Amino acid sequence: MQQTIIGDSEMNEVEAENESATDLNEDRHADNAGKRSSVVDDAERASALSCIASLLRCYRDKWRTADAAERGKQLSRLGALLHRYEDKLQAVDNPDAADTAGNADVVDAETEPQAESPMPTEQSQPTTQERLTAAVQVLKRIGRGIRTVWGKRPKLSYALYAVVFIVITAAAVLFLQWSVYNSIEYADDAQADNSTRILGTMAGQLTKFVSQMWLENQWQFLLNFLVVGLMYLVVVTFLNRFWVATAIFGTVMVVFSIANRFKYLLRNEPIIPADLSFISSGNTGEIVSFIPEDGADLVNTAIVGLTYFVVICLALQLLDRRNGLIPCHWRPSRFLRVTNIIAVLARIAAFVATASLLVSFTWNLNVPNSWAQQWARELGDSPQPWNAMADAQSNGTAISFLRLVNAKTMDKPEGYSEKAMKDLAERYTDSANAINATRTANFTDSTVVMILSESFADPTRIPGVAFSIDPIPNIRAIKNATTSGLMLSPGYGGGTANIEYQALTGLSMANFDDSMLTMYQQLVPSQDAPYAFNQIWNNRYGDTGSVAYHPYYQNMYLRDHNYDRFGFSHLYTLDSNPAIEHQDHIDDAPYVSDAASYANVLDAINSQDHPQFIQLVTMQNHSGYGDYYATNEFKEADLSPLDDNERWQIENYTKGLSLTDQATAEFLNTLNTIDKPVTVIFYGDHLPSIYTTANADMDNTLALHETDYFIWSNQASASANAKMSGEHTAFSSSNYCMSLAAEHMNAVVSPYLALLTELQREIPSISRVGSAAASWGEGDTTYLDAKGTIIDSDTLSEHANQLLADYQLVQYDMTAGNRYLYQTKFFDVEQSEHVPLARDQVPQTYEATQNYDPYADMWYQEYWY
Repeated sequence: MQQTIIGDSEMNEVEAENESATDLNEDRHADNAGKRSSVVDDAERASALSCIASLLRCYRDKWRTADAAERGKQLSRLGALLHRYEDKLQAVDNPDAADTAGNADVVDAETEPQAESPMPTEQSQPTTQERLTAAVQVLKRIGRGIRTVWGKRPKLSYALYAVVFIVITAAAVLFLQWSVYNSIEYADDAQADNSTRILGTMAGQLTKFVSQMWLENQWQFLLNFLVVGLMYLVVVTFLNRFWVATAIFGTVMVVFSIANRFKYLLRNEPIIPADLSFISSGNTGEIVSFIPEDGADLVNTAIVGLTYFVVICLALQLLDRRNGLIPCHWRPSRFLRVTNIIAVLARIAAFVATASLLVSFTWNLNVPNSWAQQWARELGDSPQPWNAMADAQSNGTAISFLRLVNAKTMDKPEGYSEKAMKDLAERYTDSANAINATRTANFTDSTVVMILSESFADPTRIPGVAFSIDPIPNIRAIKNATTSGLMLSPGYGGGTANIEYQALTGLSMANFDDSMLTMYQQLVPSQDAPYAFNQIWNNRYGDTGSVAYHPYYQNMYLRDHNYDRFGFSHLYTLDSNPAIEHQDHIDDAPYVSDAASYANVLDAINSQDHPQFIQLVTMQNHSGYGDYYATNEFKEADLSPLDDNERWQIENYTKGLSLTDQATAEFLNTLNTIDKPVTVIFYGDHLPSIYTTANADMDNTLALHETDYFIWSNQASASANAKMSGEHTAFSSSNYCMSLAAEHMNAVVSPYLALLTELQREIPSISRVGSAAASWGEGDTTYLDAKGTIIDSDTLSEHANQLLADYQLVQYDMTAGNRYLYQTKFFDVEQSEHVPLARDQVPQTYEATQNYDPYADMWYQEYWY
């Protein structure tokens, strides 16, 4: 009966406070009904009906506060029901009148005629039906009890929400800062007082980050707190469930902070927005493989802590009767009410406002004189785009991350226009014609193998590192016999993709905006058919003109997508289809050996009947450097005066280099037996981040950014035994790889390669180099002359400045401009009209006037004489 009353009245949220009273009356009514099944007690019936009448009066009073349309309708219903039950109550008080009252509209179950049943004897047992009925009654009572308790759940106050919001936001900011700090260890005899030592601890650095607000008027903590809090509000207003949003936000912050911590420890840099493309490309499994061995405990602790945190948040969500932060309903029966529509609009407005504010701040943070930048500066933000780690440590991890979201490719150079680019193309077409007048070979008559050797750099050049045996005797001999030198790398401890990008495209990081830290993730994925040198072979031989090998996973740095955009026919990796064939490891080493990588290249050369461009990115010497090899002669040969941990890593790394040295010599010897012209471009991408002592000295900046390279041709090539003058090759950078290869091979060039050829003569090395502590991709534009000395840009000649200006125009047009050069023949390589030279016929220009290599005999002089 009461279910009918409740259904007719259709209680909404404003009636929720009366649910408890309703449940109590339902229980009392049910109990009375059970008693009247055997004995009819008029007094009890009267009491029950009196309670019902009181409840209906309560409902009537409650509905008086409703809107006019509903109030009249509901009060009419309640009034009729009230009169009906009052008449029933009078009938109970006057039995005689009840007998003549006639047939009532609603008949109680207690007054219905009951079928007579024989009274059970004392020995009779309850039937199965009676047991089921009793069990159902028990379950109903339990259900009513649960409902009663559920209805009494508290509505947690907004004040509690505010307290939790502040605590979670502050904890998130501090956890993000923890991920980029490291305890500073002082020697026992260091001149550092106790306060300095305390501030150098993790707790001290975090305390300083907060306390500098009132000690130094530096408000970076508040800035990060407001920004992180805004992120938190976006999640809360979107879900409209405070505790669920808290669980999600807290989990994301912890996971991000731990990942950030690992990247900092491995590569001395924080996570940047471009790194998130790993996740969107389904590359999470490979990222996990880079978790350091000593990071397992931290991961396990975080998982346990997050489990407790999420469970507590979900429990609070269940216990909190305030289901929505802004109460609103989406059911059609309730949605169209005026109060609900207002609540829904308020919820939507709250989400739109917070999300728009966050997007606007993020987008404008890097825009000069924007409101976001000015506001951040007022709160102490001092950007350090050349050093993402220092930026995160001083200005806050959240601000540092958001600063890179809207990464700019490069500024528009002065004078950029369609006419200017067409005039430029014509000028360098003339330059190419002048160069090609003495060139007799074609690129596409030879196979060119470009080898990026992971972390390859002679360790004996690093101050403080010494061995009694030469780690790379074969490559040292190769460098002495062919075109070779040192390559200025923008990275230290990482940045493989950046050096690789420069070598494949001829473009330089030095010309990009400082916020452009990794082109494979921030630039190439958004480009339409970007240019790369492998396309020279594609234009002649079609889809089979170029192929790439990388003995790791294809999605790392989005190589699978980027190589496809560059026009490679296939990228063979561990997880490609088909997979890379040779995958051998040496002893317990975690990566594919260089010998196996070279075997894949040899298969590619032998499988094609025409020349091709082959790209190889090795993995053998990738960090970390554990004790993987069964024998390591460099442990006994190490003469370095370094601490045990640094020596241990250097010794293991050097053993890997020695194996690369042997495999490379064998690979080149095998190429000499192949009756096909092959030229190899070999270069190291960056140094490993294991030289802690040298890295602490700012004077070692260049030494930690110089790798080895050489260009070599086999005996089937016309350029076999060629060696360009060391005056032009002693120092270079990876953007010049193909122009140097063309000169080594005496091959004709395109207008684009003509520009690079002329620029390399004026400025042999161009790179973005930071301090010794800077991470890869960061730093200032650095120019080196032929002797490896830094060039002051103010001292450049007029011709050099013109070449740089043209280079910047070309790079802007290729990456951020209107691609005017693609409408010209700027990238086309014309076929040589000269008769190709016979084998071993080296042109006079290849003969070096002197055996110039400033590092050729350094190792022997230092350790043997």
